[in-house]
Amino acid sequence: MANEEKKVENQEVQAEVKETTENVETNENAQNAKKGAPRGKRPFTKRAPKAEVKEYEERVVTINRVTKVVSGGKRMKFSAVVVIGNGKGKYGFGSGKSGEVPDAIKKAVEKAKRNTFNIELANAKSISHEIIGKFGATEVFLKPAPEGTGIIAGGAVRAILELAGIQNVYSKVYGSRTPINVIRATHNALSNLKSYKGVKALRGPKEESSDVK
Repeated sequence: MANEEKKVENQEVQAEVKETTENVETNENAQNAKKGAPRGKRPFTKRAPKAEVKEYEERVVTINRVTKVVSGGKRMKFSAVVVIGNGKGKYGFGSGKSGEVPDAIKKAVEKAKRNTFNIELANAKSISHEIIGKFGATEVFLKPAPEGTGIIAGGAVRAILELAGIQNVYSKVYGSRTPINVIRATHNALSNLKSYKGVKALRGPKEESSDVK
């Protein structure tokens, strides 16, 4: 009889433990349902990456459709010319071809990033002196301007000057006006600019006059 009573007591205890466990699980499930999903099974949410600060500003100068004639017919592609710059004296340019316009622009930007140059800006964010840049049949004339004048230029010349950080300048294009040639002629002019410090270093120290009696 004693054994039977113990068995009954054990069964009652197990039933109470099972009921308590079920109540606890029910409460946890209710709380998790309020939160949206059961603990341990919630979907992993990835934090949005921080917005990347672009090193260069990009500008598409021109997009042309080009065709290559092959034995099987014609193959059409797109050619893009892009200028980049940080507005602080650093700029670059490049061209790219592809069957799709976005791919052509992407190739041109990659080439431009590998083809960058630096210039020293003069006072009023202008150039230090007048200069003429040449490339092929294209000539680009650049002349410094006082502060507040702005960029008196258009097309490809304006794009490369703005992105290089030059804000006051006069310009004129002579000869061929093919965009890539105009950009190269403008680059030729900017790369040949001389600063006051550079000219002073080339001339050397000033010699004192020996004619003083």
